[in-house]
Amino acid sequence: MSAADGVLQLGFMRRFDAGCRTARELVRSGALGRLHTVRTMTADPSPPPAAYLATSGGLYRDCLVHDFDMVRWVTGHEVSEVYATGSDAGPPVFRELGDVDTAVAVLTLDDGTLATCTGTRCNGAGYDVRMELAGALDQVSSGLDDRTPIASTEPHGPPPASKPWTGFLERFAPAYEAELAAFVKLVRGEGPNPCDGREALAALRIAEACEVSRRERRPVRMTELPDL
Repeated sequence: MSAADGVLQLGFMRRFDAGCRTARELVRSGALGRLHTVRTMTADPSPPPAAYLATSGGLYRDCLVHDFDMVRWVTGHEVSEVYATGSDAGPPVFRELGDVDTAVAVLTLDDGTLATCTGTRCNGAGYDVRMELAGALDQVSSGLDDRTPIASTEPHGPPPASKPWTGFLERFAPAYEAELAAFVKLVRGEGPNPCDGREALAALRIAEACEVSRRERRPVRMTELPDL
C-alpha cells in the first residue's frame, strides 16, 4: 500500500455496524469498567458452495477473521496468544477439503482480557453474528435484537424470532452502505481510512495463528508468526 502510493480500504463491514460502534464506544469510555471477557459468534445458516469453500482459505481466514478484527477494534488491544480447535463432523465436503465447519478460538489479549470466538457454517436457525463484552461494571451485547435466531428455554424468556436474519447481506445492509460512503470520502480526501491494509493484516495474522494452533493442537504465541 505505502510502496504503491495508493489507497487501500479493507471490507470489514462490522466496523460500520451501529451496534458494534456503540459497543466500542462503551468499552473505550470505561462504562463497562475493566473488560475481562469478550465472546463473539459468527454462524452461517448453511455452508457456501463447495467451489467457494475450496478457495476460501478456511473458516478462520474467510469467516472468523471478521471476529478477530472486532476483538482488536472494539477493545483497542492486541492478541498475544491463541488456542484454536475445529470440527469437521458436518457435511463431508469439509473433511475432503481439510477444512472445518465449526471452530472455536480462545484469544488472550495483551492486557489479560480473554476472548472466545466461535463460528459455524451449519446454523439452521438462521444467520447469527453477536459480540458480548463483560466488564467489572457492566455487560453489553451487539447483534442481539428481535431477529436474532435464538430461542430462550426459560418460562418467561423472549419468544423466538419470527423473521430471523437469513444472511450477511441482509443483516449488514446499512453497514455496507456506510462502508461505501466512507470509501468515497476517503478517495475524495474528505476523511481518514477506517480500515487500511495494516489493520487487515493484523486480523489475518490471528487467523493464521489459529490455523497453526488447530493443526498442531497447541497454544500459539503471536510472536511465533513471521512479520508479513
